[in-house]
Amino acid sequence: MISKVIFVVSFLISLHCLPSISVRASTQPVFACDATRDPNVVHYGFCNVSLGRESRVADLVRRLTLEEKILFMVNSARNVSRLGIPRYEWWSEALHGVSYIGPGTRFSSLVPGATSFPQVILTAASFNVSLFETIGKVVVSTEARAMYNVGLAGLTFWSPNVNIFRDPRWGRGQETPGEDPLLSSKYGSRYVRGLQQADDHADSSRLKVAACCKHYTAYDLDNWKGVDRYHFNAVVTQQDMDDTFQPPFKSCVVDGNVASVMCSYNQVNGKPTCADPELLAGVIRGQWKLNGYIVSDCDSVKVFYEDQHYTKTPEAAAAKAILAGLDLNCGSFLGNHTTAAVKAGLLKESAIDKAVSNNFATLMRLGFFDGDPRKQPYGKLGPKDVCTSGHQELAREAARQGIVLLKNRYGSLPLSPTAIKTLAVIGPNANVTKTMIGNYEGIPCKYTTPLQGLTASVATKYLPGCSNVACATAQVNEAKKIAASADATVLVMGIDQSLEREGFDRVDLLLPGQQPLLITEVAKVAKGPVILVIMSGGGFDVSFAKNNNKISGILWVGYPGEAGGAAIADVIFGYYNPSGKLPMTWYPQSYLENVPMTNMNMRPDPSKGYPGRTYRFYTGKTVYTFGHGLSYSKFSHKLVKAPQLLVFPLDEDHICRYSSDCTSVETIERGCENSAFDVHLRVRNVGRHDGSHTVLLYATPPSVHNSPRKHLVGFEKISLRGKSATMVRFKVDVCKDLSVVDEVGSRRVALGQYVLHVGNLKHTLSLRI
Repeated sequence: MISKVIFVVSFLISLHCLPSISVRASTQPVFACDATRDPNVVHYGFCNVSLGRESRVADLVRRLTLEEKILFMVNSARNVSRLGIPRYEWWSEALHGVSYIGPGTRFSSLVPGATSFPQVILTAASFNVSLFETIGKVVVSTEARAMYNVGLAGLTFWSPNVNIFRDPRWGRGQETPGEDPLLSSKYGSRYVRGLQQADDHADSSRLKVAACCKHYTAYDLDNWKGVDRYHFNAVVTQQDMDDTFQPPFKSCVVDGNVASVMCSYNQVNGKPTCADPELLAGVIRGQWKLNGYIVSDCDSVKVFYEDQHYTKTPEAAAAKAILAGLDLNCGSFLGNHTTAAVKAGLLKESAIDKAVSNNFATLMRLGFFDGDPRKQPYGKLGPKDVCTSGHQELAREAARQGIVLLKNRYGSLPLSPTAIKTLAVIGPNANVTKTMIGNYEGIPCKYTTPLQGLTASVATKYLPGCSNVACATAQVNEAKKIAASADATVLVMGIDQSLEREGFDRVDLLLPGQQPLLITEVAKVAKGPVILVIMSGGGFDVSFAKNNNKISGILWVGYPGEAGGAAIADVIFGYYNPSGKLPMTWYPQSYLENVPMTNMNMRPDPSKGYPGRTYRFYTGKTVYTFGHGLSYSKFSHKLVKAPQLLVFPLDEDHICRYSSDCTSVETIERGCENSAFDVHLRVRNVGRHDGSHTVLLYATPPSVHNSPRKHLVGFEKISLRGKSATMVRFKVDVCKDLSVVDEVGSRRVALGQYVLHVGNLKHTLSLRI
């Protein structure tokens, strides 16, 4: 979401070291209606907290000139000193902790760092909705408000990223909750709630901070083989749009009540998303009833004018965006060209009034126009509330919950910290710091590297093995030597932001350079168990390691955040029983032969050898499937309650009552009013280890409308002591949870036989009219 110039600058910073800490002395929050500075503000209606919000917004808009209104349509909003309104910077980020990306936030000697949680893809692997919300509520929004109170942050944070991780090569897949629309929807809505919901405030519309779901929509290509996001036209069927790409955004707005949605750089079916009135005014604000503002990705209005040549003049581009429903421009384009659009008759001032009203209403929900925030809710938060011991422990817990055990041959894991006298720790990611926090990062409270985490329990011998993750040359002989003498070996491999990032997509699914050689050669001579740890956002074809009997265990640890090394050690030594599940499919390298990144189709096309995408439609072989993840325990599932037959009631004159050709009915029918049923499962931990377990409930619908092979209906995270059991209950709504999207984008209930899946358990039910 960073503009071309800003992206280059921030990437150069990330390649070197953490940014220098600001020494600016300002410790004052930015806010309007400060009566101590300007006594006149007490006479302004927009400063009167006893008035309704709509009245306050209308009063403010009436007082502004056209030029002043336009000042509030760009991210770096200028001040209107005559009304006591200061500058405000809209752009701050909080993808997995308060970030220094974006000019709205900085760190200083007063607040030198903030809690850095695992990158989103790993947190999503926990499948724990309460964790998603807790991270947003207890930590990120609290730390953001604390930093705002001392002048170091804004109140509007452009997170989360809820795009679907459609293609394993995408450099930004790490920022997302994965490939499944339901998981992405749950993550987005719950993280948004955590960020935004005010604590014990009488006004339910009050915001703690304002979140933003991005990048709307069908955005999942950055730069692949010369095709970049600034020029890419995503050709998407209406069916794929409505059953794959749109649900997370809809959930953000409808379930999470998000304060903002960000439109993306790419075009969708020939129209820039930020200039498409159907997508913005029609869907986001019209159908979903957004209570907030729509913002462009940075410079995306400029992009559709200059790079996509969508309009002939810059003022026409400004008018197109605003009339489509855009309220705020990240960048300066609207600030530079909107006045000309009005003078040219392309735009009425009333359209600008509408846009800035949405922006002002959001700031009012945040208390920006209520006077000194230190006298308002959250006014007592400050530096003491950032990087608390509890927040840092939650970062470690989030990493533990997300780590996925992919392989555990002969029960080699967990390793015994008392039996192992020396542990070989090898790999380019074994002693990294910044790699662990991924992108859209901040300055963490502190780091615990994998080496440090492991060394806290046993004596270690360390060798990087490669000078970096590209691993052009590996220290094979040296690595073999220490592995041959150690009681066990941990190889910490994978990639970093040099090989997957914003603006850079991968071109293959193999571990880079000589990493496979190093892993294989070490495994041949290792005296004890060999544990492969993969640090990455996307998945890999690690078939060579999966099928190698000398490699005892494989862990995927994502980018595990500031406490990642401690969490990795907790899992390896059995202090924590792993429970993470893959939120994306791991494909073989051969998958790429018939699947260009530019093909947006989710469904397979056998006539062209196209295998489809994600577990919902992909028909080929996998390395590891979506939802795969082992435990040190075994869990069994027994069906206790579920129907075998469901009757969907229709009106007497419904056409399907008189036709044998009906294969589905619309979800707007009367039968949807009370269409829920119960599925009860007894889940037993049959092992001796205590542990958490994610119950994934899937459904395979009848084969109509090119329906998914199966799709996730619900999931539940539970904790069980060894040899104990509990009941897990799902409430399944036929129209919401079992329905499919037809070829024209309408949601329908398929008639016929369904199969419900949980683990190895399958249950068939029939749905008829």
